[in-house]
Amino acid sequence: MPPDSPAMVAEVLAPTAAVEGVLPALRMATRTQHDRIEELLALAAPMPPARYVAILQGFQRFLTGWESELRDAMPTRLQGWLAARSRLGFVAQDLAFFGADESAPPAHAVPRCLPDDGVAVAFGSLYVIEGSALGGQVITPRLERDLGLVPGRGASYFHGFGDRTGGMWREFRLLAEQEIGTDPARRREACRSAEQTFQALIATFEPLLS
Repeated sequence: MPPDSPAMVAEVLAPTAAVEGVLPALRMATRTQHDRIEELLALAAPMPPARYVAILQGFQRFLTGWESELRDAMPTRLQGWLAARSRLGFVAQDLAFFGADESAPPAHAVPRCLPDDGVAVAFGSLYVIEGSALGGQVITPRLERDLGLVPGRGASYFHGFGDRTGGMWREFRLLAEQEIGTDPARRREACRSAEQTFQALIATFEPLLS
């Protein structure tokens, strides 16, 4: 879920918006799914604590399967880089703060997130979750304002890597351009992977939040 904050978009995404590249193609391919998950999560709206916990449980369930698939798809040379970006520990910390079960009710299988293996597929899928990490920087102040939550006390997942997040997004963006490249077939693979990742997110959250 790439960020929708005008300030974030201007600061981080504008340099690529005026040129043909991988990220503009990914944004265009996933526009409909992006809008649907934004509508489902409704993170900009005030929410009761119970709904917020359900959202955390949904992300915990999704990320558990997604991170495993991504490790299988990513080449060995990038495994360390990938491991350093995991956010499962943050969501587990938040659920522990609330004393909540880490299994999202109702029990249902999260569909496969990646259509295949390979570096283009991996980076297409990563686009979805790396964008959500950047967007989390906009959500964190709202959690403090509306629910009194701060990083380390219920808001660790959306805060994520904090001040490092913008730099991590720029690093991801450059690597995505390099690893997916200009080959049309690889770009199609990446776009298909991003679309399927969004669909898996939607299928995870629809039973919880619709």
